[in-house]
Amino acid sequence: MKKTERYFYPAIFTYELEQEIAVVFPDLNCATSGINDDDAFLSARELLGCVLNGLEEDNEEIPSPTSLSQIKLQDNEKAVLVDVYMPSIRMAQINRSVSRTVTLPAWLNALALEHNINFSQVLQDALKTQLHVK
Repeated sequence: MKKTERYFYPAIFTYELEQEIAVVFPDLNCATSGINDDDAFLSARELLGCVLNGLEEDNEEIPSPTSLSQIKLQDNEKAVLVDVYMPSIRMAQINRSVSRTVTLPAWLNALALEHNINFSQVLQDALKTQLHVK
């Protein structure tokens, strides 16, 4: 099944005096904030990508977005259509780093530290060699 490349969801930006702009995605039941409109929009886009990627990875149903015209607003709110380009989000998740705990003899650890060995790089190189990955 082909995955959706770009999603568009309405977000409600709420403005309160001397507070960050609150951003809520009513269809996804999630929220973020920003110090100004630009920051709030970028935070909203990042959150949208994370939430939708998580739903995709868990094979959960992705809710249909509500039309902007159907969003009910208060006087201090505005509706903004936020989009996210999923191929870049998916690729970033593939390339993210994870932490692993390894056990090695104390003498080998000491010798490696003495020679300023980058443990992460050595492990990555060894795994790539072992798995025949370039």
